[in-house]
Amino acid sequence: MQWNKLHNVFCPNNNYPWMASHAANPFAVPLSGSTYRVYFTCRNTGNVSHIAFVDVDLDNNFKVINICNKPVLAPGEAGLFDDSGAAMGYLLNVDGKKYLYYLGWNLKVTVPWLNTIGLAVWNESKREFEKYSRAPIMDRSNEDPFTISYPSVLHENGKYRMWYGSNLRWGKTQETMEHVIKYAESTDGINWKRTNNIHIDLQHPGEYALSKPYVIKTNGLYQMWYSYRANGNISTYRIGYAESTDGYKWTRKDNEVGIDVSASGWDSEMICYPFVFDYKGNRYMLYNGNGYGKTGFGVAILN
Repeated sequence: MQWNKLHNVFCPNNNYPWMASHAANPFAVPLSGSTYRVYFTCRNTGNVSHIAFVDVDLDNNFKVINICNKPVLAPGEAGLFDDSGAAMGYLLNVDGKKYLYYLGWNLKVTVPWLNTIGLAVWNESKREFEKYSRAPIMDRSNEDPFTISYPSVLHENGKYRMWYGSNLRWGKTQETMEHVIKYAESTDGINWKRTNNIHIDLQHPGEYALSKPYVIKTNGLYQMWYSYRANGNISTYRIGYAESTDGYKWTRKDNEVGIDVSASGWDSEMICYPFVFDYKGNRYMLYNGNGYGKTGFGVAILN
């Protein structure tokens, strides 16, 4: 496959005190006609994450036509699992119910951070997402004792399937962690049974982290895009790709992903956090560039 980059779509610039910078983890959902809502993770002036959105017109070169004026989700009160930030994960619509899976951040002392997965549910009467619980729906466990991260969720034949990131260990530096992609299942989308199997493992020389999987199923083939950090002399994120016939056993095909950093500009240092979707017969990818979303998100089209 080969992706042709189109342009940078949106980058916050002190729009609000809570949306001072960053547009990480883009996730698009259709509203009506050619209008899509793109959820993302922004940061306030203190570098604390909130979830926000912009509406874009796909038929008008992804032009931004609306910017939200309040957070979709904000950090929780001091001491809760999301008191250091709330980050965009995955939005799932099943039988009229909208489940927003998000990452709760805690800053730590002995290690850099603790991430767990929270849930917010759409309240139609209030026209907003409400946190399901003040506790995460997926916390540390015997299978995932250190920290877990961004989920991708599919609903198939009455079963919820989740691929998510998990740390295997912490070391003296961030580069010594081993962050891989694992798998869990659920009958209700809230209570999850984990397999403790590694489904996407580290592969490249010096690689220490796989992050934010995004899974779709096309004609019986499961396709996953994700970010991987590092590879040999390349220390920053790149976008990877894997395939599976059942969603359990995956084959990494990073050399077939067809997109890399640009020679210059907003995505010349890294590319990460891909979101892939189809519109009017074309396949698009939203993704982040330099600084983990500090330069906003852009769009590419599959050739």
